[in-house]
Amino acid sequence: MPEELLRVEDLHVSFATDGGAVDAVRGVDLAVAAGEALALVGESGSGKTVTARSVLGLLPDSAAARGRVLLAHGDAGPVDVLGTDRRTLRELRGTAAAMVFQEPSTALNPVFPIGWQLAEGLRAHGLGNRARRRARAVELLEQVGIPEPARRARYYPHQLSGGQQQRAVIAMALALGARLLVADEPTTALDVTVQAEILDLLRRCRDESGTALLLITHNMGVVADLADRVAVMRAGRIVEQAPVRELFAAPQHPYTRQLLSSVPDFGAAPARPAPPERVAAPVVAARALVVEYPGRWGRPPFRAVDGVDLEIGAGEVLGLVGESGSGKTTLGRAVAGLVPVGGGTLTVLGETLRPGARRRPGRGGRLGFVFQDPATSFDPRLTIGACVAEPLRVHRPELDGAAVAARVRELLDQVRLPADTAGRHPHELSGGQRQRASLARALALDPDLVVADEPTSALDVSVQARVLELFTRLQRELGFAALFVSHDLAVVERVADRVAVLHRGRVVESGPTARVLGAPEHPYTRRLIDSLPVPDPDRQAARRRPRLPEQQQTGATAP
Repeated sequence: MPEELLRVEDLHVSFATDGGAVDAVRGVDLAVAAGEALALVGESGSGKTVTARSVLGLLPDSAAARGRVLLAHGDAGPVDVLGTDRRTLRELRGTAAAMVFQEPSTALNPVFPIGWQLAEGLRAHGLGNRARRRARAVELLEQVGIPEPARRARYYPHQLSGGQQQRAVIAMALALGARLLVADEPTTALDVTVQAEILDLLRRCRDESGTALLLITHNMGVVADLADRVAVMRAGRIVEQAPVRELFAAPQHPYTRQLLSSVPDFGAAPARPAPPERVAAPVVAARALVVEYPGRWGRPPFRAVDGVDLEIGAGEVLGLVGESGSGKTTLGRAVAGLVPVGGGTLTVLGETLRPGARRRPGRGGRLGFVFQDPATSFDPRLTIGACVAEPLRVHRPELDGAAVAARVRELLDQVRLPADTAGRHPHELSGGQRQRASLARALALDPDLVVADEPTSALDVSVQARVLELFTRLQRELGFAALFVSHDLAVVERVADRVAVLHRGRVVESGPTARVLGAPEHPYTRRLIDSLPVPDPDRQAARRRPRLPEQQQTGATAP
């Protein structure tokens, strides 16, 4: 039997608040053996991250924990993290277990080079001299697949891509030979291609060195790709545990079944009805469109959108897909009038813009915008009702207070929010509720065009499913056209009539959704599709085998 590296017994964690103690974890039991990947899944607020942080004693002072968290610690036997002293905790961190945090840009220190930060853990444990620590840092960067590791070791975090930052964080976790990696949503903020590379790296750590993984995630495709066993959490409790194939094939708990049914399964989306035939000019028409950002310190301008041609017809949903940095958001912002045209022409709602021109955002209220992060797009000082009413007050000054209030109630009802939501502030709503309110605000003026920029990327799968269902229903009922920006192909497959694939500022492929995603012609589109994990362990294993074989053998990655 493989050695057991972690055992959690009857773990309870509560937090002290002004309103009294709040229970976050309630009687959790789990175990992880060497060479095993256990996925801990559930929605936000289920207690996943609190459980993970308990393993390394990283809970805040406001937390009270009881139970046992036993970590294997060499010949000394298991150590109870909850009952040990700070000195022993420092010895355990990095050696017995290490944490891979969700957002690498906040886990890395922006004022120190990557190599220095890698060597810091070695220095804290008194290992090696300066030259040896430096050599070990370069070796670790090479191990996790960062190109030119000796040069990149001198880079600061902002000089690395998101995927390279996540690799550097994994290298830091491996620096002291940790036998257990606790990975908290390690791929949430990454594109599908970078996500596939990180999953391959974690798999190599498990298979080649016997490292155990406690994987915290709400992405069931990632679970199907990497996990051996799955533990499902809800409201602080584990409601089901099973081997990964068994859980996907025959989930026992109603919550597990609900969770799996909410996951967008690429290739299994129902066919959308054909959009209305174009009998008028398109709502959006771009011809050789260029958008540039000015350079600094004598550098040339950066061309984010480079010669794009596309159209969106009335009542049509165009899905715009591609990796981070491909120009998706910039193109959406140009359509919304938030950045100027640098070249070519852009016609939006009958208004043609040429180089140097920028349409006035939301002119006449015919365009609505749904932002990626609703928490930052709302004024925290205003109620939700006031936020939703703002477009009405700006563009419909003839409406009195009663008419505005009635329209706000109607909009909240359309997005399935109770009327009393109008009196609450943004921080009092869940992520899904805030996104619904954001959609209500975008629809306040009955727009002809809605630009939705990654509207579900930060949401749990069940909340995401409800928001997508709501968006699709409203689009069909109200008939607005939409530019739906996303890097999640499974989501785009559900909502879009046509798809345009953007790569380095250029459209490399476009056409009906079924054709582009079902029979892609461009190698980049095929790479995006091949990198997307599907929520089925057997199908995902079959998809993974032919994926990037040379990269899997060498551990190399593109710079």
